Amino acid sequence: MLTVGLTGGIGAGKSEVSRLLVSHGAVLVDADRIAREVVEPGTPGLAAVVAEFGPEVLAPDGSLDRPRLGAIVFADEERRGALNAIVHPLVGARSAELQQAAGPDAVVVHDVPLLTENGLAPLYDLVIVVDAAPATQLDRLVRLRGMTEEEARARMAAQATREQRLAIADVVIANDGPLEELEPQVRAAWDTLTERAAAR
Repeated sequence: MLTVGLTGGIGAGKSEVSRLLVSHGAVLVDADRIAREVVEPGTPGLAAVVAEFGPEVLAPDGSLDRPRLGAIVFADEERRGALNAIVHPLVGARSAELQQAAGPDAVVVHDVPLLTENGLAPLYDLVIVVDAAPATQLDRLVRLRGMTEEEARARMAAQATREQRLAIADVVIANDGPLEELEPQVRAAWDTLTERAAAR
């Protein structure tokens, strides 16, 4: 088994890269998706979040009100740390379960937005960084995700810098251009991964 950490700044196009890797045969462990699962209604994770942040972070249907919680934690590093202390261990445990189920010959790609920030690079055999210029990230967040420029800049500022991400990269996929430019890079990365997996 080869374990790969996949990361990139918000708006860099990481989910598109993970989709393409899956199309080549990778087993995807998506930290964001798992982070949503572990705080679904009825989970111990959601109960812990409500205990920490109060019932005002719940939507009327009893689910987590993500925008409200996001507004609290993105503005306050200490509150963000409190949320991470609840969610990260749950995500880690579920990720390990999924990896174990993947089989001995699998290339398991862990899509981890905060891989750089949390110093997780040593956990993986290889790290892929999806890189885009800050101007590209900003444009995508405003144009495609409907954020205001101020919101987008705040989200970007809360993450590691581009330089910090590139410093931990074994493979860099540049994603400032169209999809046609992305696909051959992902195919080349997949070849690297399968070679490394076969050599283990």
